[in-house]
Amino acid sequence: MLEETFQPAMMPLEQTSASPFDDLAGIHALYEPRIFRFLLMSTRDRDLALTLTQETFLKVWTTRASFRGDCAVATWITRIALNLLRSHTRTEGFRFWKRAATTAIDADTLSARLPHNGRNAEQQLIAHQSLAKVWKSVEELTPRQRTVFLLRYIEELELTEIAESMGLPLPTVKTHLYRGLERIRAANANLITQHTGPQTAGKDRP
Repeated sequence: MLEETFQPAMMPLEQTSASPFDDLAGIHALYEPRIFRFLLMSTRDRDLALTLTQETFLKVWTTRASFRGDCAVATWITRIALNLLRSHTRTEGFRFWKRAATTAIDADTLSARLPHNGRNAEQQLIAHQSLAKVWKSVEELTPRQRTVFLLRYIEELELTEIAESMGLPLPTVKTHLYRGLERIRAANANLITQHTGPQTAGKDRP
């Protein structure tokens, strides 16, 4: 997607020890789609998501020497993307969520970007044709609840990876996830019961 604007081969290489980021083209090809998807889901603005994705991988390149190997590459890149997203949302004051209903990305576009190998009730629900109603609930979550929800059920990160990416204690991540899911379930109780059955409606309580 970003090949025309992001060309690591044109950047001078430093003489350093072997690193996962020596093959940045490979890193970019592997992780760019998931970072773009997360940013698209977070902003619901294709141009902004593309810009933030480009900035993420530029920062990956310029700060690659700081990668210490104490977390997964995906976690480290996600942390960079999150920090850039936070910087933007602080500047924008989350105005993009208020204007999301009238901008380019609609529910059908979001649904096309979702993984289709859902593992639980929430993943199956957001992939359903009633996505627009569910996304209304997601938009009404607090910023941290929304980020945890997207990382858990869209990017399918483990809770420990989310905690590392967001720089939060694991119990805090679990609390944000639980409260976010409770709000989404409450707003979409009929849909969850219809498509997953009442026996699974509370399955993911931490």
